[in-house]
Amino acid sequence: MTTLLSPLAHPERLSAAVHSVVQRAIHEQRLTGAVVAIACRGDIIYHLASGMADREAGAAMKTDTIFRLASVSKPIVSTAAMVLIARQQLTLDTDIRRWLPDFLPVLPDGREAIMTVRQLMSHTAGLGYRFFESDETSPYAQAGVSDGMDDSPISLEENLQRIARVPLLYPPGSSWGYSLATDVLGALVARVHGSTLAQAVEDLVTGPLDMTDTAFVATDASRVATAYVSDVPRPHRLNESERVPVVPGTSGIIFSPERIFNHNAWPSAGGGMAGTARDILRLLEALRQGDKRLLPIDLVAEMARDQTDGAELPEMPGVGFGLGFSVLRDPILAGSPESTGTWRWGGAYGHAWFVDPAQELSVVALTNTLYEGMSGQFVNALRDAVYAV
Repeated sequence: MTTLLSPLAHPERLSAAVHSVVQRAIHEQRLTGAVVAIACRGDIIYHLASGMADREAGAAMKTDTIFRLASVSKPIVSTAAMVLIARQQLTLDTDIRRWLPDFLPVLPDGREAIMTVRQLMSHTAGLGYRFFESDETSPYAQAGVSDGMDDSPISLEENLQRIARVPLLYPPGSSWGYSLATDVLGALVARVHGSTLAQAVEDLVTGPLDMTDTAFVATDASRVATAYVSDVPRPHRLNESERVPVVPGTSGIIFSPERIFNHNAWPSAGGGMAGTARDILRLLEALRQGDKRLLPIDLVAEMARDQTDGAELPEMPGVGFGLGFSVLRDPILAGSPESTGTWRWGGAYGHAWFVDPAQELSVVALTNTLYEGMSGQFVNALRDAVYAV
């Protein structure tokens, strides 16, 4: 475990180090803008905005800028599910057909599959993502499945029906694969709560934590950051329905920047929300500290436990997955200064966050540049700057 000299003792050093990393990424035109928020031992010790929220309009980034969250929504909805578990309205290891009787995907040989809430939250359910497929002749594309970031006019219920038409990639619980499982979880949360998913998330998570800027629809367009795509010589403005591959050889994500303003868009638990860096930090700190407004500490511990039985995540050595986010198993294998047990994930619109419980540290970096802010050199540079202080 890395020994961290408390940034509380030297806040000016941490501020300078983090600011240098952000400014370098902006100066080198890898990022257009960013908001970084850091908490240590329960205190917010850094919360600054840099660069441009809208380069063409000359609008500077602000600390209360709202971002399209993409997969940063996953820990939010996963927490909502855990609140229902805490209330004994939901259980981790029960067949989800108890609550979603019409969601009946099968194995490749046609056999029925038993899928649990735990498997949905840990991405071991056998589902996939359309954007990982090779082309438009692949199964999810042929079924018309939406990944939750396009402008698809279908409903959440219709998307679940389309997902269920595609055979599972593997028997639930036998492997790990990043997937639309959180969107299925969102439908389950709404069903158990007896409301829309938006209302369920507000009642269970964002309302109790006063996350006032986090929702499935952004109502103040003037505060929403413009999205950009990593490019040469500088990021270009993300176009409506632009397709951007996540990894080579895949069809890529179809993005609809306008989706976040559409009240009729189906609520994607896995990639459809908007919010601020301060709101996300508030959630992560509530989980880290065991805030009783959310969950008892034993359920937070379960979220933070590797659920993969030692399976390796693709391109992420030494990393497992808990219930809603990754969990660091082996810092040496991962080549990371973070402590064993650190939680981490990000979002395709250009975001990264991590929580190091051993160091009582939470870091949120929301940017408006995909994919540099999610998986570019900025992510590790920021991490290393924090631990080097």
